[in-house]
Amino acid sequence: MLIKIYPENPNQKEIDKVVKVLQDGGLVIYPTDTVYAIGCDALNVRAVEKICKMKGINPAKSNLSIICYDLSNISEYAKVDTSTFKLMKKNLPGAFTFLLNTTSSLPKIYKDKKTVGIRIPDNNIIREIVRILGNPVLTTSVKNDDEIIEYSTDPELIEERYEKIVDLIVDGGYGGLEASTIVDCTDGEPHVTRQGKGELIW
Repeated sequence: MLIKIYPENPNQKEIDKVVKVLQDGGLVIYPTDTVYAIGCDALNVRAVEKICKMKGINPAKSNLSIICYDLSNISEYAKVDTSTFKLMKKNLPGAFTFLLNTTSSLPKIYKDKKTVGIRIPDNNIIREIVRILGNPVLTTSVKNDDEIIEYSTDPELIEERYEKIVDLIVDGGYGGLEASTIVDCTDGEPHVTRQGKGELIW
């Protein structure tokens, strides 16, 4: 199912539909400030496992990333020191994934790797979904890392490809082609490990 939501003024009724799917353990494709992404309620382990299987992700070896609404409850999910928090505050919302060490309140599937990526995209649709859900959303890009092709930017083409695999696709307009910039903050000295769309302000 494809539903249209406008980023400037997300319709509450449509947002609620997406949230209901996530609450029921469903998988959703949605826009971010970078590329379209597939996600689920990050605290629903079965849904997280479904996405990992679908994308061929081994959670013990790959970093899982979650989208939060803002920085206010970030310490629930990741360990953040003062200087890292200041850096994140300067750059978020924005096209960044900050890699941090996990805390005990995330399910075990995240703790195998001991790190988690934190995203707060500059996109009203997904942030509003997360705010209403009350939990972070696990996020992984629709595109494959080795190829970014047209289907991953056009919601109707995404629907053709994924309608039998996910429960809902949010059409928030054309998506971007460039992934987020990854900033590794796990060893106390932040450094960029992948330069993407975001230009980090130090």
